[in-house]
Amino acid sequence: MNKEPKAPLVHIVKRAALPWQKSMLIRAAAIILSLIVCGILTTVFTGLNPFKVYGAMFTGAFGTPRKMWILGQEIAILLAVALALTPAFRMKFWNLGGEGQVLMGGLATAACMILFGDKIPNGLLIPLMIVSAILAGAVWALIPAIFKARWNTNETLFTLMMNYVATQLVAYFVIIWEVPKGSGKIGIINQNTEAGWLPQIGTYKYLLNILVVAVLTILMYIYLKYSKQGYEISVVGESKNTARYVGIKVERVIIRTMIISGAICGFTGLLLVGGTDHTITTTIAGGRGFTAVMVAWLAKFNPAIMVAASFLLVFMGRGASEISTTFGLNQSFADILTGIILFFIIGSEFFVNYKLVFRSSKNEGGEA
Repeated sequence: MNKEPKAPLVHIVKRAALPWQKSMLIRAAAIILSLIVCGILTTVFTGLNPFKVYGAMFTGAFGTPRKMWILGQEIAILLAVALALTPAFRMKFWNLGGEGQVLMGGLATAACMILFGDKIPNGLLIPLMIVSAILAGAVWALIPAIFKARWNTNETLFTLMMNYVATQLVAYFVIIWEVPKGSGKIGIINQNTEAGWLPQIGTYKYLLNILVVAVLTILMYIYLKYSKQGYEISVVGESKNTARYVGIKVERVIIRTMIISGAICGFTGLLLVGGTDHTITTTIAGGRGFTAVMVAWLAKFNPAIMVAASFLLVFMGRGASEISTTFGLNQSFADILTGIILFFIIGSEFFVNYKLVFRSSKNEGGEA
């Protein structure tokens, strides 16, 4: 006798749009659960009081005024890169080249500082640095954009490979400009004259970068939400065929959007080289081009929410370093705790968008 196959014990159903209060409650529950899991692992493997460990994370970010300013600076730089990637991601152009675009902006800035630092006044040098950094980042993003628009190449691989080319270009010029020769590094550029150093607001070294990125966040939110170009980006991201049907020139939108994305990344390189580090290295971007992808995804490409996502990632990174220093733990253990928290936060998005439906006993009885 043939029996009908039983329904699965559990299946996944896409939710209707949740009210923001419920979605935030799910995310908060995920964070609390991750802290509980981390606390248990900390107690089992190290014997430390997890509350002291969490206190050390807080101290690592907010323990002194200097730490707070560094936290703000790192949030600003990460947020700037995430803002740069967002227009491309909304268009479903997967720009993984933020790292290289930041490097090229930083390289252009360093070139202006080294070549013209003793030749022109700061009033001309700084505008030249700004224009050069923006153009360098824009050109570096324009190359894969043209290939995508004209020949539909894979933008993910193209932009990723451009990162390696940018890294080697920076390495080449570091050797050319190295001081002293044979050292393999440039050192602080124009340390005596401070030519090309971005102005400092009062005694606050990082305040200018934070304020500039705050303004950039507001402008990006307005651009994406209220401008015609922001609307075109959304339509292209939803369907290129629909965009063409309503008269949007898709290729032009792709190229224009990537120019904007690369220009902001290049400007971020300017903030790093001219504003804080005053040097150029192959690692000056510090992996932010890839971390910013996570920030953009966590925030669902909303510039306002990216502020919170950037804070979360930077806070955990600095907190992890403080744990290692304070308790003499291996850095890997601190990274494990950070990874667990991120896993729960990212995993919570599944429960925001989907729900698990279990087979009822009534249905099971009817099938028996």
